[in-house]
Amino acid sequence: MPGLGEYRRKRDAGRTPEPVPPEGPLPTGGDDTFVIQEHHATRLHWDVRLERGGVLVSFAVPKGLPEDRGDIRLAVHTEDHPVEYAAFEGEIPRGEYGGGRMTIWDRGTYETVKWSDREIAVVLHGGRVEGKYTFFRGRSEKDWMVRRSDPPQDPARVPLPEAVEPMLATPGSLPPDDDAWAFEFKWDGVRALARVEGGRLRLFSRKGNDITATYPELRGLGEELGSTQVWLDGEVVAFRGGKPSFAELQKRMHVQDERVARRLSRDSPVTYVVFDVLHLDGGPCLDLPYQRRRELLVGLDLRGPHWTPSPSWSGEGAAVLGTARDQQLEGVIAKRLDSRYAPGRRSADWVKITDLRAVEVVVGGWRPGEGRRNGVFGSLHLGVPTPRGLRYVGQVGTGFTDEVLESLMARLRRLERKTSPFCDEVPRERARGAHWVRPELVAEVVFRDWTQDGRLRAPSWRGLRPDKAPSDVAGWDGGGEPGGR
Repeated sequence: MPGLGEYRRKRDAGRTPEPVPPEGPLPTGGDDTFVIQEHHATRLHWDVRLERGGVLVSFAVPKGLPEDRGDIRLAVHTEDHPVEYAAFEGEIPRGEYGGGRMTIWDRGTYETVKWSDREIAVVLHGGRVEGKYTFFRGRSEKDWMVRRSDPPQDPARVPLPEAVEPMLATPGSLPPDDDAWAFEFKWDGVRALARVEGGRLRLFSRKGNDITATYPELRGLGEELGSTQVWLDGEVVAFRGGKPSFAELQKRMHVQDERVARRLSRDSPVTYVVFDVLHLDGGPCLDLPYQRRRELLVGLDLRGPHWTPSPSWSGEGAAVLGTARDQQLEGVIAKRLDSRYAPGRRSADWVKITDLRAVEVVVGGWRPGEGRRNGVFGSLHLGVPTPRGLRYVGQVGTGFTDEVLESLMARLRRLERKTSPFCDEVPRERARGAHWVRPELVAEVVFRDWTQDGRLRAPSWRGLRPDKAPSDVAGWDGGGEPGGR
């Protein structure tokens, strides 16, 4: 039997702006109207309410109604609501039942196909929702699910992909045809792709690993996007003194423990700098030109406490590069305005322009330090993979903080081995007194150039890459040079 007893028990009319009608007979109606309310409570969800027997039969759907045929989602059967609730929007006070912001997401009429204690099938006709949906009961009275029972109206709609690989840039210089390119700052962070569906964000590294738990402060981006289904491309950046700091980011990159991650999110927060849209509300964007994808990104208005769009300028390459140098940023990325997004490929349509170059390397050994570095390493031996094995490319001895020296030294001692891991001979003066290690640690260094014999010129340490395995490092094929980030 429909009724409002449970609804009234959970609410105090003097403390909530929600309608709390007095006791009395239930109103009569056409049993043909519905409302969907977006409810930013403890967790974002959508309340689907169907007028029936003088009340609104209600379901809390955590990820919103499914948009693709056969897709099944959780729908928690909640207490009946008064019909007046169909017009309610407002802020339910914190501490009250359902505390949070409530807005009307859609409303309209519906047709009843089937209505029983275990199954409700309806056809919704709203401003945003149009189609047949079936709610069916599980093991308990509140345990329900909902599925879309007919195809979406838009036959061109493509479901949100489960995975996307990032497009990569090639190193180079400012292009001569300046007006054909857009220019963005090169951020000193780590690449991350964001998948948002039903108000839930999942964050993936360049390698495809789920890193959502590492950056809990970014989850609010999912709630901000609400029902928008989207894949975003961007970079996770840590700022110190108003400037990107890879050293600060390293405090966060390796953390998987959610409790530690929450603490670090307060002490060393990150920002997700978004620069591309790959899929949006049923529409693939990979084949759209960069300029159009940029318009879609701007239209999302992503500005929050821990996320922002990356600035972009068309036809001003020299000025943007000059600003990057003045601000001591890493450089700029030039993106051809008419270029499509090429997932998983390093494309000449994106060009990274920097004074310093970055490369990923594998640590193969270390030499003892002297003076103030007594007791830790003085430099690290570095290599890159080749078909023959690990090729020696030089050593790095600058760019380390005292904290990094101590923590990295402890890891190196656990990896010691008796023989060199390099497939070629390390110069005698470099090998003298060296300690060799198993080639398991991936790091990133910046450097000026490659020497004629394939060594790093003036390298400086940037940090370990715990998100990478040695097999992920771009190798040396005997010609050219290894690729960088």
